[in-house]
Amino acid sequence: MTDSKPTSARRLLLPTTLLALIAVASCVNRADLPKLAAAPVPTPHIAELAPLPTLPPAATIAPLPVPAPAEPEMEDAAVAPAAFAGSPDGLSPKILRAALDAVACARSRGVSGRRDLLTVIDYSRPSTEPRLWVLDLKRGKVLFHELVAHGAGSGDNYATQFSNTMDSRQTSLGLFLTAGTYEGGNGYSLRLRGLDPGVNDQAEERNIVMHGAWYVSAQHAREHGRLGRSWGCPALPQEEARPVIDAVKGGSFVFAYAKSGGAVFASASAGSKCAGSRPVPVRQAVVEAKAAALASVTEPVKTAQP
Repeated sequence: MTDSKPTSARRLLLPTTLLALIAVASCVNRADLPKLAAAPVPTPHIAELAPLPTLPPAATIAPLPVPAPAEPEMEDAAVAPAAFAGSPDGLSPKILRAALDAVACARSRGVSGRRDLLTVIDYSRPSTEPRLWVLDLKRGKVLFHELVAHGAGSGDNYATQFSNTMDSRQTSLGLFLTAGTYEGGNGYSLRLRGLDPGVNDQAEERNIVMHGAWYVSAQHAREHGRLGRSWGCPALPQEEARPVIDAVKGGSFVFAYAKSGGAVFASASAGSKCAGSRPVPVRQAVVEAKAAALASVTEPVKTAQP
């Protein structure tokens, strides 16, 4: 026979629980319920964030300037003929070409000099005519066109004899390089270094310099039919000597040319035989010119024998 007492106890448990809940609910004040319901739920405080600063508009960056490509350094011989189209103040294009050839030849032998200037003297002209040109090769301008005297041993109005020997008092031809200046017996003077062996390389020993002289003037030419003569130096008018010397000093080239009789003073810048400017017989000069396909052949000149 089973025991029924535990079953009865479970049957009474549910009613008892309900009665307890009802008793508790009766103790609650109903008037407080609306207040509790209406009370706002506190909102947590959120700090306001400061607005982000407004960034300035992006600055427009200008593109970096692109430098213009450097112009290639052109050789004197290539620049001058184009710059001096025609005849600059009467200078023969043939003589200008001979001067440029001589400069190119000197450069090929390692002689460095200024590329902006070139002085040309045409001793084939009479002394009563301006026969010295200082050329600005870069700008294609004639800076000076002046009278210039030749040596007393070279001739009267025309220079016909030329030498490289001491005490000859004759003018030397060929290519020179200007050096420094000094104050001497003829005032402000410019030293010249001869670049052609056997032709003018004794210039420094002979004190062949560029200087001013009272006997180089248009008035002297009118009164005497020629300029006065130096001891072999290229003497200039006194009032022009300093400006010319200051322009050409410090390593510019000076080319002295002449013609007379049965020899030619040619620029020996033909191919591998380039050895500087030198006097050569006419026939030999023509042969060399043809062999090198020179554009022009320099004119005859007579050179005095030492």
